[in-house]
Amino acid sequence: MKKTVKIIPCLDMQGGRVVKGIKFVNLRDAGDPVSCASAYRDQGADELVFLDISATSSGRKPMLEMFSEVAGAVDIPVTLGGGVGSLSDIEAALDAGAAKVSLGSAALRHPPFIEEAAKEFGREKITVAIDADSTQKLPGGYEVYIEGGRVPTGIDAFEFAKQAEDRGAGMLLPTSKKNDGTKDGYDIALTKGITDRVGIPVIASGGAGELEHFLEAAEKGGAEGLLAASVFHFGRVSIPELKNYLRENGIEVSVGS
Repeated sequence: MKKTVKIIPCLDMQGGRVVKGIKFVNLRDAGDPVSCASAYRDQGADELVFLDISATSSGRKPMLEMFSEVAGAVDIPVTLGGGVGSLSDIEAALDAGAAKVSLGSAALRHPPFIEEAAKEFGREKITVAIDADSTQKLPGGYEVYIEGGRVPTGIDAFEFAKQAEDRGAGMLLPTSKKNDGTKDGYDIALTKGITDRVGIPVIASGGAGELEHFLEAAEKGGAEGLLAASVFHFGRVSIPELKNYLRENGIEVSVGS
């Protein structure tokens, strides 16, 4: 039985607004988060990711009040990421309406946190985000970055992905730093390198620009979730046309727009 691929718009948040950059910098405004979330739900999005991109680097907690407004405006699962660093942060996020939380820098700095979170809340609620860039210094060819893609760690992305699964992550969200916002396509080597090593769902992220890129991530990358931001925010690709395109090319997607 084929697995159903999910279409997941990402709301990168800064200063209470949706923003989008290229390679994690040069941000530009993309709209009001509640309006964006509602529009994507109406278009047939399967899930949303709300990512507070400056929370960790600023040393603050995620914007739960704003997140609660977004989660309350839609009836599809919304994942909260950014600034989640403790079990109490996860509990607060779930109380605010999160279906799942995404752990990034905190999981990398203290991997047992993944185990603690999965044990306390269930692995189905724990996603581990892996921001990665290509490198020749590590065996797998990809290095994990933290703090919104700003700080290199010297840790191999593929090894960390497997460790995250072993410690209890229910889903992985690898984002290609070099492809992010470029619209040149997902980093299939990164996505496939992770899907080949783990048995949990993997969401492709970073670089989608054309319909063909989504198909490639599902077919060649093995991704079960297709996350994108700027192509949706700025009208380059619509969710209904994307779902129709994937169906026409043999990819199972959810019933909807």
